[in-house]
Amino acid sequence: MTRTTRPPVEAILAALPELASYARDAVILHPERAELDPWSSSIGGPLLWPSDEPWPECSLPDASDPAGSPAAAMVPVAQIFRRDVPGPWWPVGIDLLQILWCPNEHWDPPASQADVSPVVELRWRRAAAVLGPLTTPPPPSRYEEDGYLPQPCAITAERVTDFPFREELPADLRPRLEELVRETGDGGDVITRLAGWKLGGWPTWHLTHPMVFACDDCGTAMTLMFTVASDDETGVVVGRSGDLRIFTCPADHRHGFQVDLH
Repeated sequence: MTRTTRPPVEAILAALPELASYARDAVILHPERAELDPWSSSIGGPLLWPSDEPWPECSLPDASDPAGSPAAAMVPVAQIFRRDVPGPWWPVGIDLLQILWCPNEHWDPPASQADVSPVVELRWRRAAAVLGPLTTPPPPSRYEEDGYLPQPCAITAERVTDFPFREELPADLRPRLEELVRETGDGGDVITRLAGWKLGGWPTWHLTHPMVFACDDCGTAMTLMFTVASDDETGVVVGRSGDLRIFTCPADHRHGFQVDLH
């Protein structure tokens, strides 16, 4: 995956100063195949998992087995240490984010999950609290396809300033942003469509109109926390070579999350 190519943020804001109040910090995670250990930030690598904590399993009905039996062990999707990717998405006292999923398509998953996609599990941790790491996690008893088994990759973090898709802006700004998009890049949207594995920032809405996910616990509008991208390096394919996005409650990370496939 190539680095993001777009005009400098200063040039974007000089052309459309009103975008400044909508800017969000984000990090594009560029993957590269590597041998990894549980103390590394990674995509598809080993997790720093407590040996006394049960490994997540999924027993929901899926495309491989309508009964969801036997339960399938989840597989690591990403592990991010705060030291490697600091930013506003970290809850107080937390320095480790772990994302896993069941490597099977689920046609009727729980309401917080996306249809026809893997079921996602999150863990927020303090790395220092993991005193006895698990050395050999269980493999999945079944999996739908190789595209749901991320290949182990180290990550290089590229810090960016992200801007929202035009339909998330006030109506008077949309034509000006659309004109700016046409004037930059090579025909694609390099202003609001920062492709790839991403922490934070804005979601892209190039296939559907923007959606708002309200937190079930407090009603707060959820914000994008993580984007899983389809790419050759990790071997991940979600949807029709699209993205799987995870939204969380900005008021409290313990309020759960919402998964969207785009």
